[in-house]
Amino acid sequence: MAISKELVEVGSLQWFYREANPVKDSNQLPVLLLHGLPSQSFCWTGIIPDLAAQGFRAIAPDWIGSGFSAKPGKRQFAYTPDAFVNGLADLLKTLEIEQCHLVVQGFLASVGLQYALRHSDQIERLAILNTPISSEAKLPWAMQQWGLPFIGDMATQDPLLIDRTLEGGSRYVVEDQYLDIYRKPFLKSSDVGRSLLMTIKCLQMKQSMAEIESGFRNWEKPILLVWGMKDPWLPLTQAQQFADGLKNIELVKLEEAGHYPQEHWPKEISEVLLPFLRRQS
Repeated sequence: MAISKELVEVGSLQWFYREANPVKDSNQLPVLLLHGLPSQSFCWTGIIPDLAAQGFRAIAPDWIGSGFSAKPGKRQFAYTPDAFVNGLADLLKTLEIEQCHLVVQGFLASVGLQYALRHSDQIERLAILNTPISSEAKLPWAMQQWGLPFIGDMATQDPLLIDRTLEGGSRYVVEDQYLDIYRKPFLKSSDVGRSLLMTIKCLQMKQSMAEIESGFRNWEKPILLVWGMKDPWLPLTQAQQFADGLKNIELVKLEEAGHYPQEHWPKEISEVLLPFLRRQS
């Protein structure tokens, strides 16, 4: 199943996204997949073909400031959760996606959950993989350093932060051929490092977690929680506490997976994600 690489102008910003369309005509809603930090849409390439094979149009964008999307200065893009939510709304409008299923993973992907709460009529089903969803969630120290004066300026210009973070979070070695793709934006320009620094500084974790905790108490649409049990940053207890307050939710534990479960366990994720998306309400 071929995955295309696309660029689209949204206002003054250029978004990069990866996409696969179903081979046969299908009435399934599209699936939007959102990555975390310091990742990019490439992390979903093990799952996108499975979605397309089952009749779903799958779209995975690089967030503004990440991967191969635009990396504007702060005057052009504020890098706050509100800026990301509004940017995502503009992207979906440009792509003419009025309703979809949403899949999120990682720090910054919590912005996707805020989008879902603010645009609940657009989201049919929601899958959450190792994403901060609790006021107890804290930005890992490794990521906090990216926003510190002087230290952050140097750290975010080092392509090896990709290796250290993806491998440290997943607890597994990532193959060099894949790390080369993740490193490429950092080797191409210093803009991606500056964007990462601004993203960390403006992440507003406390406010975002408060919105997510309170907002999902009234959420009634189906949710799938897939949790890598070896996540060094987001323990299972946070997922369990989130699930305890909801009725229409399923929690699946991946015993050997870490913070980035789609990196090493795409087959196992597809095996639970596809039935969840195809299930009749």
